[in-house]
Amino acid sequence: MPACRRYRSWLVAAVPVFAMFAGAHGWLRAADNPQGKQIAEIQTAGNRIHSTAQLLNVMHSRAGKPYDQALIQEDVRRLQSTRWFTPDGIRVLTTNESDGRITVTIFVTELSSTVQEVVYRGAEHISPSELRTLTGLRKGDPMNPLANELGRGAILRRYQDDGRYFATVELVEGSKPTDSRVVYDVVEGPVVKVARVEFVGNSGATSGRLQTQLVTKKAFGGLIGGKFNPMSLELDRKALIEYYQALGYLAAQIKPEVQRSADMSHVTIVYHIIEGTQYHVSDKLITGNTSYPTETLSAVTELQVGGKYDRRMAQRDLTRLRDYYGLRGQMAGIEEQWTEVQPGLVQVNYNVLNDRGMQDRVGRIIIEGNEITRDSVIWNQLDLRPGQVLQYPKLEDAKMRLARLGIFDMDDPPAVDVIPNELDSGFKDIRVRVRETRTGQIVFGGSVNSDAGLTGNIAINERNFDLFRFPTSWDDVRYGRAFRGGGQEMRIEAAPGTTFQRYSVTFREPYLMDTPFGLTTSGYYYNRAYAEYNEDRFGGRITLDRRLDPIWTASASTRIEGVNVKDVPYYAPYSISKDAGSHFLLGLRAGINRDTRDSYIYPTKGNVFDAGFEQVLGDYTFPIGTAEFTQFFSSRYLAREDGSGRHVLGFRTQVAVAGTNAPVFERFYAGGIRSFRGFSFRGVGPFENNLAVGGTFSLLNTIEYQIPVLPNDKMFAVAFVDHGTVERNFEIRDYRVSVGAGIRFSVPALGPLPLAFDVAFPLHQGSGDKRQVFNFSMGLFGSQGR
Repeated sequence: MPACRRYRSWLVAAVPVFAMFAGAHGWLRAADNPQGKQIAEIQTAGNRIHSTAQLLNVMHSRAGKPYDQALIQEDVRRLQSTRWFTPDGIRVLTTNESDGRITVTIFVTELSSTVQEVVYRGAEHISPSELRTLTGLRKGDPMNPLANELGRGAILRRYQDDGRYFATVELVEGSKPTDSRVVYDVVEGPVVKVARVEFVGNSGATSGRLQTQLVTKKAFGGLIGGKFNPMSLELDRKALIEYYQALGYLAAQIKPEVQRSADMSHVTIVYHIIEGTQYHVSDKLITGNTSYPTETLSAVTELQVGGKYDRRMAQRDLTRLRDYYGLRGQMAGIEEQWTEVQPGLVQVNYNVLNDRGMQDRVGRIIIEGNEITRDSVIWNQLDLRPGQVLQYPKLEDAKMRLARLGIFDMDDPPAVDVIPNELDSGFKDIRVRVRETRTGQIVFGGSVNSDAGLTGNIAINERNFDLFRFPTSWDDVRYGRAFRGGGQEMRIEAAPGTTFQRYSVTFREPYLMDTPFGLTTSGYYYNRAYAEYNEDRFGGRITLDRRLDPIWTASASTRIEGVNVKDVPYYAPYSISKDAGSHFLLGLRAGINRDTRDSYIYPTKGNVFDAGFEQVLGDYTFPIGTAEFTQFFSSRYLAREDGSGRHVLGFRTQVAVAGTNAPVFERFYAGGIRSFRGFSFRGVGPFENNLAVGGTFSLLNTIEYQIPVLPNDKMFAVAFVDHGTVERNFEIRDYRVSVGAGIRFSVPALGPLPLAFDVAFPLHQGSGDKRQVFNFSMGLFGSQGR
C-alpha cells in the first residue's frame, strides 16, 4: 500500500509535465495509440471536493470496455458542463499496463468551493428573478470568479439600458476561488434623461435635420422618454458622419460631449462638429467597361461634373449602372472610388470589376423554407422562369415583392440568391429561401371626422388564406395548416359608428389559377344616417383585375345590391320621397387605373388617373361615368440640401356624370373634408325644402400646396383652393369656390393616415349651400398577430 500511495502521488505530480509535452487540447495520451484497447481502470487525480464516484457517474466510459477516443472527448465535455472545474481544468492521461490493457487517469483542477449564497445589495428596480437570469448564478454552483465578474458586467449593462447611466455594480465577494458567497453591491442612481441635444460648429446642415439622424432623443417635457444610453453615442456619431459625407463634407469630424446636471438626473449631449470643406466633382470616370461604350454608361449616371459631391447620388449611380448590366444578363461588380485632386475637389471613378461580356440565363429555381405556403404563391412573385435571360434587378424586385406579401418573417426576410449551376456555367440557379410567420391579424381601431362622426373598427385578417385547404386531421387545425398557404387574403370587418355602420367579408385571390388576373369578392352591409333619410345597403361585389404593366391596371366588376331608403321626413320633396322603400340594383362596371406616385401617403411627384363606366340595371336603369386625375409636383430647389423637406403642389380633378333617372341614393353630393372644404358633409348641391337632393353631374377640383414645418417631415402646413359644382343636369350654374389652410400630422403609432385639421371659407356658394368652417379627420389603429 505505501508503494501504491507513492505511485499515485508521483502520478499526480507528473501529470502536468506529461500535459506540457503531449500538447493536447482537453485530452492526453501516451506515445502509442490507445484506441480500442481494453480499459483496465479509470482513476482520478486532483479532486478534493468531488469524489471519484461522482466524476465516474458523469462519464460514459467504463472499465472493461474498449477505449474510445471520441467517447473520452465527450466525457470531458460532460465533466466541464458540471461547472465543478476551471475552464482548462480537465486532462486525460492513458498509460499502458503489462497485460496490454490501459489505465485512464482523469486529472482535474477543481473550483475551490461552492456558492453558499448570492446577494444583490441595493438592487431595487430589477427583480431577483431577472438578476438571477442576468448572472446565471445559483446557490450550490461551483465558485467561479470569472463567471461572477461576467455577471457583474451583465447587471451594469442592464441598468445602463434602463437609463441609469451613473449606476455602479461592485463584486465585493466572489472574486476569489476560496470565497463561499457571491455579493454584489449595487448603487442604482437615478434614471438619467436627455435634457437637450446641441450641435456646435454646424453651418452646412441645420440642427433640426441633424437631430433626425440620431438614435438618442431628448425627453419630452423633461419627463417622458429620452432615457440616456451611452452605447448610442458612437452610433449617433457615425450616423452624423455619414450624413455629412452624403452632403459632400468628406473630412467632417464629430466628437460627442456629455454634460451632467448637478443632481445627475439629466445630461446635455453636445456634438462638436468640424465640417471642413464641401467637396465638388472635378471629373467623373468610368473604367473597366468593355461591353458598353463609356458615353452610354455615363448617360445613365446622375452625378454631375462641377456639382457638389453627393455620396447618396453616387450610390444611386452604382445601382443604375449595375441595373444596366443586370437587365442584360450580366452581374457586374461596380465600385465607386473618389480621389482628392486638391482641397475641395474630388475625381470620381466608377470602376467595373468583372465585365465578362456574357449573358447569364436562369437555370433551376429552388424554393426552400415554405412548409405551409404553396410554391406557386412564391413563383408568382418572381417574374423569373428557367431559360430566360437572368435579369439581375428582378432578384431584388422579387425580394421586395415577397416581403410585401406580409406572410414571411421580417426579422429573417426572404432571400433570392444566385448559385452556380453544376451542369452549365452559362446557367445560374436561383435559390429562394423564406421563413414563414404568423399571417393572421386582429385589428382594433377607430376614427373620428367631421363627416361621419365616431366610427369603431374591428377586423380579422388572414394574409395567407387558402380557400380549398380543408383540414384532414386535428393537427392541421392545431398547427395552423388548415385554410392557410394559398397566398389569398380573407378579411372580416365590423365598423360600428354613430352615423355610419359597415360590416363586410372580403376575399382576394391575387393570382387567379396562377394567372396575372386577380379576383376580389365581397359581401357587405352598410347603414348610414343622412339628414334626408336613412339608408340600408347590402349586397356583394365581384371584381376581376389585370395589371397590364407596373403602372396600368384594368378591371371589370359586378355589384348586386339591395337598397332600403327609410325614415324619409314628411316634408321631403318628391325627388326624395319617390325613391323610398326597397330596391334592387345590378351594376356592371369597367375601369382603368394608372398610378405613378412615389408614395401612397405623402406623394411628392407622379400622378394618378382612374376612370370607369358602369351600367346599372334592376329597378332603375341608368349609366354612371367617373374620371379622376391627380398630379403632384415638387422641386429640389425648394427642398433642404439633403433632399428632404420638399414643397409639394397638387392638383386634383374629379368628373362624374349619371343618367337623369338615377335615384336619390345614387346621385352625387359634395362637401366635407375629403370632398369640398368650407361646406358641411353633403352641403353642396341642389336643395329642395332645405334637403339635399343630389345631382347627376359633378365637377370638383382642388389645388393644394404643402410645406413641411418640422425638420423630421412629420408635420406639414397646407394651403388650398377647392372649387367646383354639383348640378341637376350636365351644366354649370352655381360654381363654388372656397379657400383655406390646414395642418397635417404624421403619427406612426396612430396608423398610416395623417391627422388632418382644416379651416376653409367659401368665397362663392350656391343657394341653399351649408357652410362649415372647420373640418378634421383622426384615426387610431392597432393590431395583434395570431
